Amino acid sequence: MATRNEEVMAQASAWLARLQRDEVSEADGLAFDAWLAAAPDHPEAYRAALAAWQAFDGCEAAVLDELAAEATRETRRAARRPGASRRWLIGGGMAIAAGLTAVAVLPTLDAPTVQTYATGKGQHERITLADGSVVDLNAESQLTVRFGRRAREVELGDGQAVFDVAHDAKRPFTIEASGRAVRVLGTQFDVRNRAGDVTVTVARGRVQVRPVASVQGGQAFVLTPGQRLAIRRTGAAELSDVDPQETLNWRSGRLVYRGEPLAEVVADLNREFVEQIEVTDPTLARMPVTGVIVLDDQASVAARLSLMLPVRSVPSERGLLLLRK
Repeated sequence: MATRNEEVMAQASAWLARLQRDEVSEADGLAFDAWLAAAPDHPEAYRAALAAWQAFDGCEAAVLDELAAEATRETRRAARRPGASRRWLIGGGMAIAAGLTAVAVLPTLDAPTVQTYATGKGQHERITLADGSVVDLNAESQLTVRFGRRAREVELGDGQAVFDVAHDAKRPFTIEASGRAVRVLGTQFDVRNRAGDVTVTVARGRVQVRPVASVQGGQAFVLTPGQRLAIRRTGAAELSDVDPQETLNWRSGRLVYRGEPLAEVVADLNREFVEQIEVTDPTLARMPVTGVIVLDDQASVAARLSLMLPVRSVPSERGLLLLRK
């Protein structure tokens, strides 16, 4: 008769298959929790079944062929050993059933799950992804997440996000933004993709930034903590040393600028407030801004700009118009 270990492994394999179905219900989850808690060896058996399933990756056909061949060989041996056939049919049969279960669930798990996130004007959102990674999404940003068995892929549309990525050596984490791919295994960094200009700032760990496969030319970079890579839509790239916390400060409502043009500062502010700020003077739009802007209310922000720069604000149809003093 089957041993205790064989019976528990068969149950674990059955649960592995059951939980991968498209129609898994809350009742299935509660029953699975009850099974795990029913005996001390159940959690370990399930982990072993899961590990065996992962070992099938890329070699399902070969393993299945070997299991079938072993079944044939054992059947022939059992025919020559009276009394041994029942044990093989139970024990060996369970092993093959577990193998077949693992192979059967692979196509289901190959299909990646896709989730889309978006924020509006003035909205910030913290998202915890399925792998434990955390994303802070800035205002007016779009993010699409595709998680599969072999890869974790994220597409950042026009927007900005801070990624704190959970380590998973078997599933690299890649962010695509305007033809650039940011690849990482476990780190914290900021990616900004605005109007085709991409900026990557690393706070912890290492990331690789390279052109996506469909983009011809372009250099690959490996960034370490305290480095920022800015790639313009023209393809020009600039690598610099920065304080990464200054970049990440937007999460707490503080924008830090060091020589950025006023037009870019205004574009950032317009993502935070319903009433818009306008700069119609091209020369004024290119004026460099250095300082910290606290995002409390628009009137206070405009007052701080007038202290930092030789500008004044007047009401306009859209909100405020910045003029030279």
